[in-house]
Amino acid sequence: MNGKQASILAVFIALSVVGALIKIPAIVGSVAIDVFPALIAAALLGSRSGAIIASFGHLLSALIVGMPLGPFHLLIAVEMAGLVWIFGSFYRLNRKKLAIMTFIIGNAFIAPLPFLFLLGNGFYVALVPALVVGSLLNIGLAIVLLPRLSLIFEKKGVVGL
Repeated sequence: MNGKQASILAVFIALSVVGALIKIPAIVGSVAIDVFPALIAAALLGSRSGAIIASFGHLLSALIVGMPLGPFHLLIAVEMAGLVWIFGSFYRLNRKKLAIMTFIIGNAFIAPLPFLFLLGNGFYVALVPALVVGSLLNIGLAIVLLPRLSLIFEKKGVVGL
């Protein structure tokens, strides 16, 4: 990784931190607008970059509210990285609708499944509505900003790092 790539990743991680400060009311305080920079990066820079940003973004979002789920946040960071990786892969193959639906369903319903078994039905049922809202807001921001940012990134020769 060269200096330009590291700088761009740092900017996107910083944007994730800003998004992490915008919380969605939930039973855990780590549901936020922290993943949309990772979705944008996955589409413009590649799935690997998006996954790195997603994992750091979630960990920083959880850290801001005191890591309410403790080490489980590492699992969530891995899940977020995987979801963003898949999103980026589909998006870059021009399967945009599939990328969007996979992210929403994966983030809102599949990613919290381990907590159904670890913390019970009540936790899962209480968490899903906030995750649906969070998924829709994050993907909505990414989809609105992507066409505009892709033009800028292509002009600057940054796409596909």
